[in-house]
Amino acid sequence: MATSEAQKRANQKWRSHHKDKQQIYNHRSTAKRFVKLYANLHDLDVLDEMIKERRGELEKLG
Repeated sequence: MATSEAQKRANQKWRSHHKDKQQIYNHRSTAKRFVKLYANLHDLDVLDEMIKERRGELEKLG
């Protein structure tokens, strides 16, 4: 089904008002795609360590 012009305008308006959220969504999507399609075992080990460190930082913040 084609997207209506009104919906396209609404989507563009939302993106222009929520640039920070849109950037987070884009980064998350890129990270998932990398892990799912391109990462080798070494990459996954490095990412696992980074995730553990970040999780610890966030847990300290409460």
